Amino acid sequence: MKNLFKIFITSAIAMATFSSCKKDLNLSPTNDLTADVVYSTPAGYKQVLTKIYGSFATVGRGGAGDNGDLGGIDAGASDFIRLYWNVQELTSDEALCVWNDPGLYDLNYMTFTSDNILLQAVYTRSLYQITVANEFLRESTPEKVSARNITGNDAADIAKYRAEARFLRAYQYWVLMDMFGNPPFITENDLIGKVAPKQITRTDLFNYVESELLAIEPELNTTNEYGRITRGAADMLLSRLYLNASVYTGTAKNSEAITYASKVIAGGYSLLPKYTHLFLADNNENNTEMILGINYDGNFTQNYGGTTFLVNASINADMKPADFGVPSGGWGGIRSRSTLSSIFTNAADSRALFYAGKAANDDVAVFTDGLAVTKFRNKTKDGVTPTTAGGTFCSIDFPLFRLPEAYLNYAEAVLRGGNGGTTAQAIEYVNKLRERAYGNTSGNVVSLTLDDILSERAKEFYWEGYRRTDLIRYGKFTDGSYLWPFKGGIKAGRAVAATRNIFPLPASDLIANTNLTQNPGY
Repeated sequence: MKNLFKIFITSAIAMATFSSCKKDLNLSPTNDLTADVVYSTPAGYKQVLTKIYGSFATVGRGGAGDNGDLGGIDAGASDFIRLYWNVQELTSDEALCVWNDPGLYDLNYMTFTSDNILLQAVYTRSLYQITVANEFLRESTPEKVSARNITGNDAADIAKYRAEARFLRAYQYWVLMDMFGNPPFITENDLIGKVAPKQITRTDLFNYVESELLAIEPELNTTNEYGRITRGAADMLLSRLYLNASVYTGTAKNSEAITYASKVIAGGYSLLPKYTHLFLADNNENNTEMILGINYDGNFTQNYGGTTFLVNASINADMKPADFGVPSGGWGGIRSRSTLSSIFTNAADSRALFYAGKAANDDVAVFTDGLAVTKFRNKTKDGVTPTTAGGTFCSIDFPLFRLPEAYLNYAEAVLRGGNGGTTAQAIEYVNKLRERAYGNTSGNVVSLTLDDILSERAKEFYWEGYRRTDLIRYGKFTDGSYLWPFKGGIKAGRAVAATRNIFPLPASDLIANTNLTQNPGY
C-alpha cells in the first residue's frame, strides 16, 4: 500500500454511496445511507471525495470483476484507463489488439458504430464520475456544510475538496468533448431524475471546461497528498485544452497553451533521470515528474484494467511473465503497429521499449505479428516484484499528466504561431527530453518542425493514451496522406471519413434520451 489516501479510497468504495450509471447522468443513491448520514462529519466528506477519485482506479463495489459500476459490460473490462486506452490507442498508429472481444476489431479497423460496446462503456464511465462529482458538489456547499455544524479548518478543507471535485468533473467533460464532441450535460444545479439531460455543443462545452478550470486554479493547493489534484494539474489540462482549441472550437488558442504550459514548467516539477523508472511499481516514490496519476495497488485496488491490463495484455507466456512482475500473468493481447516501432530510428533512444520479434503486422489475430511493448513493468527500481494477490495485479500508477507534456505543448504552440514563447526555448525543452533518452547530447536538435514535435510526442508518450488526439490535431487521423497497417480495415491502410474524428454517441443513450442528436456521419 502506497499511502494513506489509498486507505481512504478503499473505505470510500466500501461505503458504495452511489448507484450505477447505466444510461445517463440523472442517477440517485440506491442504498440506505442518506446524505445527512454520509456527510455528517469531515471524514465523511473525504470518504466521498475519494469515491470520486476511486472511480478512476476501481470498477465497482466488489472485487476485481464483481458488482461493477457500469451496466452492459464485464466489470473487469470497465476500468477507466483500460477503456480510455483502447479508444485512444487501438484507433491510432500505435497499437493493435488480437482479442476478438466485442468492439475491439472495430477500433483496430476504425469501423466503429454507435453500437460499439467499448465506446458506450468509456462514455458511461466518464458520465459516472461526473455523476459522483455532481452529488458531492450538491452536498458540500457552504450552506450545507454550515448546517451540519462543520466549521473552521474542517470547512476550509471541504472547500478545497470542492475544487478537486470540480477538476475531476472538468477532466471527464474534457474526455467527452474530445471523444464525442456533443454529449449530454448536467451539473450539481440540475435536479436528479426530473428531466433528461440536455445536449451541449462542443464549443459550449469547451467554454464550460475552460471556465471551471480557470475558476478553481487559484483555489487548488500547489502541493497535496500524492495522487490528489494540485494547481499544476489544472494548468496542465488548460494547456492541453488550449492546444486542441482549433479542433474543438475552430479558433486557435496557442498563446494560451504556452501560458499554461509555462506555469507547469515553473511549478517545481523536474524530469526523473531515467525514463524507464516512470513506469515501474514504485513510480510513486519521489516522482518529481508526475503531475497527476491514477493510483493502482496490487492488493487494494484490484481490477483487470489500468496498469494490470497494460502489463499483462502486452506480454504472453513465452516472454516469462515473472520478469515483468506478474508470475501468473501474460495474456497476449495488445502489441505495437509497425508505424510505432519504425519511428525509433536510433538504437540509442532509451524510450524504445520493445521485445525482440517481428515488427510487421501481417495478421491482426496473431500476437507475435508486431513488436510487444515492454514499457510498463510491475517491478521496483531494484528489480523487486511487489506483493500482489494472485500474481497478476499490478501496483504501477498510471500517469495522466507528466512534465514532458508541458515541454512539448510549449514547443508545438510556439511553432503554431502562439505568442509568449520562443523557438530557442522550444528547442531547449525538446532537447531536455532527448538528452534523457540518449543519456547525452548526441540526439540534440538545432531546429524543429511541427512533424518533429509529433514524432517526439509519439516517442515520449506512446501507449499513454495521447495518440488519437494528437493525430486529429495534426489532421492525420482520418486523412489518406498518412496511413498505418489496417487503418480503415485493410492491411495497407486507407483513408476513412472525416466524421470519424468524433465518435458516435451510443445508440442506447439516444433511445433513452430524446434530447440527444447523433453526431454527423453515424
